[in-house]
Amino acid sequence: MSKMVYKSNANKIILGVCGGIAEYYGFNAGVLRILFLIFSPITFWLYIVLIIRMPSNNLL
Repeated sequence: MSKMVYKSNANKIILGVCGGIAEYYGFNAGVLRILFLIFSPITFWLYIVLIIRMPSNNLL
């Protein structure tokens, strides 16, 4: 069974998208959030798509 990316319940500020990606790849969520802010014109739409497409991790 392959590992899936989920929205984080433990490491979230808005909806857990950046926290979930950071947990999946094993790096600091703060760095990812800063990158999302730096590239905000592009990542804004990506974030919206990820909010819709990423499942929530309700196991925690």
